[in-house]
Amino acid sequence: MLIFLIVLGISLILFLIFFLKMGGFAFPWVKFYIEGKESGFSLGELNLLRKLALENKLKNPTSLFWSEKALNTCIGNTILKQRKKGIEHHPHSIEYLGKLFEFRKRVEFSLPKYRLGIKSSREIDSGQILRIIIPEYRGTIFTSTVIENMRKYMAITHPQAPNKELSDLNWTGKVIHVYFWRKEDAGYFFESRVLGDYMEKKFAVLHIEHSDDLKRTQKRKSVRLPLNITAMLYPIQNVSSATEDVEKTGGFKCKLIDVSEDGAAVVVGGRAKPGIAVKLQFVLGDDIIVMPGVVKGVSFKKANNRSVLHIQSVPLSQKTKNKILSRVYGIFGPESGVAPPDKKT
Repeated sequence: MLIFLIVLGISLILFLIFFLKMGGFAFPWVKFYIEGKESGFSLGELNLLRKLALENKLKNPTSLFWSEKALNTCIGNTILKQRKKGIEHHPHSIEYLGKLFEFRKRVEFSLPKYRLGIKSSREIDSGQILRIIIPEYRGTIFTSTVIENMRKYMAITHPQAPNKELSDLNWTGKVIHVYFWRKEDAGYFFESRVLGDYMEKKFAVLHIEHSDDLKRTQKRKSVRLPLNITAMLYPIQNVSSATEDVEKTGGFKCKLIDVSEDGAAVVVGGRAKPGIAVKLQFVLGDDIIVMPGVVKGVSFKKANNRSVLHIQSVPLSQKTKNKILSRVYGIFGPESGVAPPDKKT
């Protein structure tokens, strides 16, 4: 009996120590776990978030389920602590930070702008780039831009054809399929009909019917950071064997206009083709980022003889992802991004 009481007493003391270490009565943790489960987090994720809340002494730990600011602060503090301890480049630290960024992404994509989308073509903004297909020319993709969105119709630029044979096409009355990617949202599709082609009056404009039946075809999977910096592009033979090693010589200069953890968009001179394996290299903060990938899409702008290359990267190392995401989410402010204490890659 005495042994049982001793074991019971030691167990209670150990439990009390553990309970106090995990926050004790400072916050109703039962509520934390209930709200966390309702938000879609697993038990393992909630344990990690609880640890994060305690490390940062959050007054309201449930803010980690919905607050971008709270997560940014906690992630920033975690990075600073890792640097101070000299463990920033340790595998465990990199993995832990990667998990925190996964939570950050989940909170980001729970925002209404990503979930709700638009239902009608009347909601499309001026300046939106459109991809247009005519059913009888299925192999041809035309490019146009929204000039003005009126109540009864949409005015768009005369669609540019990829070949001269279709440049003089009369569009009046034609049924068209319209595709577009809405910034920070998703891809959309709708069917329309051309009400008028005013090229004969020397106005390179079409008026097309509205549609209240937009199909949301593809949701964004990552957040892109708009940029306007110089980068280097290296054509490679095989993307599957490409590395993130820094290139010292060669390459073609280009302009990087946006980047995410799974791709980038760059501007190059002349007309380019999709399907090319490349290695993109650029400086982000004090980090040199190397992104191997494949050119999945090309938008050629005839007016200035330039092409926008949409690059889909291979799965990057978690270390490189963390560097990119630190800047994408503006962990240390929208302008500064995250600059490590040295220039190790």
